[in-house]
Amino acid sequence: MFAFRFSGLSLGWHDVVDILLVTALLYGMIARIKGTRAVAVVLGLLMLTLLYLGAGIFDLHTIIWLLQSFFASLFLVVIILFQQDIRMALSVIGSHRFWGRRKVLNERLLDELVDASMELARSRLGALIILERSMPLRDMMEREGVRLDAQLSQELLRTIFVPNTPLHDGAVIVSKGMITAASCILPLAMVRRQPFGTRHRAALGITEESDAVAIVVSEERGEVSVAIKGKLIKNLDAVKLKRVLGHVL
Repeated sequence: MFAFRFSGLSLGWHDVVDILLVTALLYGMIARIKGTRAVAVVLGLLMLTLLYLGAGIFDLHTIIWLLQSFFASLFLVVIILFQQDIRMALSVIGSHRFWGRRKVLNERLLDELVDASMELARSRLGALIILERSMPLRDMMEREGVRLDAQLSQELLRTIFVPNTPLHDGAVIVSKGMITAASCILPLAMVRRQPFGTRHRAALGITEESDAVAIVVSEERGEVSVAIKGKLIKNLDAVKLKRVLGHVL
């Protein structure tokens, strides 16, 4: 049986597999939280750990007692602080997309989507288009949404968002190249400092809770924006919009 010995230590094949799996999992976790708010929380926990070590060196008993009490309930603290990120990670793993991603839209459908978004902006028709990726959005479709299962086309998208029609209020969800549902109600992000309207808050909310991509067309400004991972990329023209969507879809 395979075994590697170094300085009196024996390393078997199962140890190598164990190390590789832990390394891969840690790498995947770091890659997932990179650029998110979770990074600040991790840095804060590292700072508290360094403070605890420093308090031990200088015999700061009160600080040691406080931090020991905090670390004793660290498991619950991590779950509370990272509940959204944990839910997102488990959903990604469950959808078999932890190590890679598949193509969501082909070139033709991507052009249809870009053309529709720009035409809606020129016509000052507000719109919210959600592009499903690995995490299913069936619960969003069934939450007062209207099932369509229609082929994606710019004509249909423009028709849906005409004011005072039955389906224009709410979001359209695109899944596997099809307009799956319309008039869907989405969770709203809690945005306090920036003056976002309901469509933009809904776009941020759905991208915070899933890996979906949201296209928002503002009827007031005639601008096209894209929400990804709870962040908004604003004022996109056709070239920039296609570049952004092509990178994430």
